[in-house]
Amino acid sequence: MSRRGWFLFAAMGVIWGIPYLLIKVADGGVSVPVLVCTRVALGSLLLLPAALRGGHLRALKGSVRWLAAFTAFEIVGPFALLSNAEKHLPSSTSGLLVAAVPIFSALLAWLTRAGDRLSLIRWAGLGIGLGGVALLAGPSAGQVGPLPVIEVLLVALGYSIGPLIANRKLSHLPPVAVNTVCLGAAALVYAPFAALTWPHTMPSVQVLLALGALGVICTGAAFLVFFRLIAEVGPARATVITYINPAVAVTLGVLVLGEHLTAAIGVSFVLILGGSVLATRPGAPKGRGAARTDEPPREPKGRGAAWTEERRRSDEGRERLKSGPEASGENTAPGGEREGRASEGQTDSVTALRSD
Repeated sequence: MSRRGWFLFAAMGVIWGIPYLLIKVADGGVSVPVLVCTRVALGSLLLLPAALRGGHLRALKGSVRWLAAFTAFEIVGPFALLSNAEKHLPSSTSGLLVAAVPIFSALLAWLTRAGDRLSLIRWAGLGIGLGGVALLAGPSAGQVGPLPVIEVLLVALGYSIGPLIANRKLSHLPPVAVNTVCLGAAALVYAPFAALTWPHTMPSVQVLLALGALGVICTGAAFLVFFRLIAEVGPARATVITYINPAVAVTLGVLVLGEHLTAAIGVSFVLILGGSVLATRPGAPKGRGAARTDEPPREPKGRGAAWTEERRRSDEGRERLKSGPEASGENTAPGGEREGRASEGQTDSVTALRSD
């Protein structure tokens, strides 16, 4: 991976590891609807110029139903549930519980018969990861009650369903347009509730800064950086940040908020992330006669077709780089590599709404 790729990778690992800390700070000064509405509105406004400049919004015509479903499972539900849960849970605990997303994704892929079959190693990974979740959730539920823990686990489930929708129904659409519209739609959903619960006094400077950072850095700017990371290293490598974010969340929770790093958190961290790695390993391919439950994507038209053609040309370019000058007959720069599609349970360029 190039220096630019490493820089973008490190940036995304930090950017999507700090929302847990910022949510904890913002929760102390504003209601959950105000927090979520401010965050997604700022993110959408930051992405809007890029979506308009490329004329990408027109490609979304005819996909309203699936955009709405993706928005509900990936933003509207998870953002509110996570913000409400962090009123009671340490940010480090929330970050680790959300790290179970690849485990839920592997289970959903198995239940819907999408992708590879689960091998023995992947079943072991699921068991190890779920054991880590149980180890972490048990003491936490005993201290604050089961509801906050259930809320965070529902967040992880939503973050698992969202990519399934995006990969099957929205993969032919420009990601910047998808993210802009989905964030904007979420802002409209929460706007009435935010107006009803608007604070009577001006929140503290720390709360205002946390809200601004959540919207501008962790939502809007994060997606722009993530698009560049995918273009630089491919979707498979880009999704490895899923395993970096929890470490950042735990570290910031301990250093900044003074949260306790217990033995249960340490062991759970190893079990959840280790289980996620094993659960998302490529498994045995399906047989030729295996039935597929996912319907093929519709042939894109208009701007969507242009976006698909752009992705196809990019893949062909990476293939030529991988094959070398002898195979392609062209002078190519060294170090080129074509990335395969991320395994089930991992996101691609369209499912970049994982800002936690």
